[in-house]
Amino acid sequence: MTSATGIGSWPGTAPLEAARTVLGELGAPSGLPHLVELPDRGPGAEMVGRAAAMLVELPVDLQPSGWRFVDHPGRDLERAVSMRSADLDALAEAADGYAGPLKVQVCGPWTLGAEVHLGRGERSVVDPGARRDVVESLAEGVARHVRDVRRLVPGAEVVLQLDEPSLTSVLRGGLRTQTGFGRLPAVEAPEVEQGLRTVLEAGRAAGAVRTAVHVCAGEVPYAALLAAGADALSVDLSLQSTTAWESIAVAVESGVRLWAGAVPSSGALPSAAEVAEAIRLPWQQVGLPLADLAFVVVTPACGLAGVGHQTARATLARVVEASRALADTAAG
Repeated sequence: MTSATGIGSWPGTAPLEAARTVLGELGAPSGLPHLVELPDRGPGAEMVGRAAAMLVELPVDLQPSGWRFVDHPGRDLERAVSMRSADLDALAEAADGYAGPLKVQVCGPWTLGAEVHLGRGERSVVDPGARRDVVESLAEGVARHVRDVRRLVPGAEVVLQLDEPSLTSVLRGGLRTQTGFGRLPAVEAPEVEQGLRTVLEAGRAAGAVRTAVHVCAGEVPYAALLAAGADALSVDLSLQSTTAWESIAVAVESGVRLWAGAVPSSGALPSAAEVAEAIRLPWQQVGLPLADLAFVVVTPACGLAGVGHQTARATLARVVEASRALADTAAG
């Protein structure tokens, strides 16, 4: 039952070629293929721009400081929308006749609020009204996105992943102000949890069969993610401490799946057996049953946009091999 997937990003600028490659590497029986993100195409193709293009009635444009909210849509938003459409068209062609799980990734509401600025220049996450608008608009946009994928790939069982690299900083007041000399106030955990829950539930209501939240940080706010109701937590295992593993155990025992970022996204690739062992050892040290490793999903530690095509393909191949080795370990 152990499966394998990618984080989302991929090198290059050709959507159809990338979609075919990822579907080929992560297809049945043990993989979870995903809609590919190609940030090498430029602004609007990266995580924040892609999600901004999904927002409903919250137009953005691009400034030297990054994305910001504006009154009327312009060329920057048009370009981002066009690239999303191209990605979906490529997916529809590459996945023609496909039936099975298919993952889509969307920048979560808190990272989006941390990265998209208000007209006056400050991060939108600083303003309570803007925070509420971002959550509600993204929830509606995510629901449309899930429905689009289900329409274009009728056999797909859509899995929704929210990417939240800034989540810990939002919760702990770690984001820099516009001037760079101060830090923004922390957003209270109940509001953060509710915002995540709103977007995840919108995805489910639109037909997503499972949800996950990906946090590529050393200090993952496990309690907040559990309270938000994600079905799976995706983390870089190399950054997790013994204390973090105790939180992982609590999550797993409550029925949440672990998506284990255990294959390095760059550098020398460990063997499949070494990857499986890197998951098994801390898993057993915190008292989790060996048999439950069958429910772990193996992933790269991070996205693969920053490496060459050959390395990216080799990394996904190793992820699949490691998932099979982990399944053997779970079987005893």
